[in-house]
Amino acid sequence: MGLFRRRRAETPGNAPEPSPREAQQATVAHLAEFVRTRVGVEAYVEPVTSVTQTTVVLIATTGEWTRRRVPDARTAHRIAQDLGIPCYDVQLTGYPQRMRDWNARQRARR
Repeated sequence: MGLFRRRRAETPGNAPEPSPREAQQATVAHLAEFVRTRVGVEAYVEPVTSVTQTTVVLIATTGEWTRRRVPDARTAHRIAQDLGIPCYDVQLTGYPQRMRDWNARQRARR
């Protein structure tokens, strides 16, 4: 009967919320797919803020990008190393111009 069993939180659409391990695997799989399907991808680590936790942004040579949360900067650097891509601290380097150009092109299309 399980009266005291914990219930997993439900997300909209009645799908069970993924476990932390499943979420981590999904994040790494997404980042690996982005690197596999784009050219010249680099990682940029964004620091924790009052609104968001640490994130890693992958940016391709076209400027296309994707962002995912990570536990900390060390994890972001380790993921980039495992993917075989360079990793930078966005507070030291800033974002590359190609990312801003891509964002501008996307806004113009809307």
